[in-house]
Parts: sequence; C-alpha cells; structure tokens
Amino acid sequence: MELTNIAFFVLAAMTLSSAIMAITRRSAVHSAIFLTITLLSVGGLFLLMHAEFLFAVQVILYVGGIMVLFLFVIMLVNLEQSEKQPRFNRQWWIALVAVVALGAEWGYVLHRGQDSFGIEAPAVTVAAEMNSGIEVIPIGNTEQIGSVLFREYMLPFEIASLLLLVAMVGAVVMAKRTLE
Repeated sequence: MELTNIAFFVLAAMTLSSAIMAITRRSAVHSAIFLTITLLSVGGLFLLMHAEFLFAVQVILYVGGIMVLFLFVIMLVNLEQSEKQPRFNRQWWIALVAVVALGAEWGYVLHRGQDSFGIEAPAVTVAAEMNSGIEVIPIGNTEQIGSVLFREYMLPFEIASLLLLVAMVGAVVMAKRTLE
C-alpha cells in the first residue's frame, strides 16, 4: 500500500472519529477541541488531493478564525446552566431522513463506482519560451484560482470585500455603543 493511501485512511479515521467525539461530548470545550481536530484532518485530506488553496483556507479560516469565535462563545456562555438543559430534542425524524439520504448517496456511489464522481483530470500546463525551446510548466490550482478570481471575477470580489468592511465597521460601532 502506498504512503498516500495510508495517510488518507489515517486522516479519514481521524476525521470520522473526532467528528463523532465532537457531537457526543457533554463538555463544550471538549467538543470544540474535537471539532478543531476534525477541521485539521479535513485540511490534511485537501492537501492529499493536491488542493493547496483549500487546505490553506481550511486551516486559516476555519481552524484559525471560526474556532476562535467558538471558543469566545464558549467562554461567554454560562456552561453550568447550559449543561442542565436537555441535550437532545424531539427532532430525531429529521436526523433519520438525513441518514437515509446519506445512505442513498453512498449506495449510488458504490453502485456506480468511480464514474459517479465526474472528476476531470487537472492537467493544466503553460508553455514558457526558453532560449533552447519551449518548456512546459505545470500550474497549480492556487494559481488557477487566483487568475480566475482577479481576472474574471474582480468586480464581485471587490464588492464582497466592501460589504465585509462595512459589516466590520458596523460591528465595531455597535460594540462601542454597548460598552458606553
């Protein structure tokens, strides 16, 4: 068995086991720690698929940013009162429907095999002229995403950044008003 296959199975097992631990722990802090392990394992799976951009986004945005927000919420919430509340509600039928849908998807994938994914080969190359001829240089997915983002989607990207800036300034103004 190749090293990449072993790494895949180890990361997949870590992802599944830490995700199960994240939703079954009674302590919110333990759940957050297991969620962090889950997100890091998913980032490792992205790296194994040569999706470096998704790996970086997963680690920086989710593990770095979202988990800090989760930990702030956990620190601000009264944990003693929340632990006394009932853990599960009566919406088990929604979970049952989700499990059946996921089982149907797995059945479809196992029945159709590898053709059900519809993944194309990522062989994108650029020819660069050298003194002695033409050299073929492979382009990674991060360069492809950056090129498409800043050439074809520059205006929506700038609009989204302005909206995020306005939201951040609004949050600071609202926080300042509540502190006064």
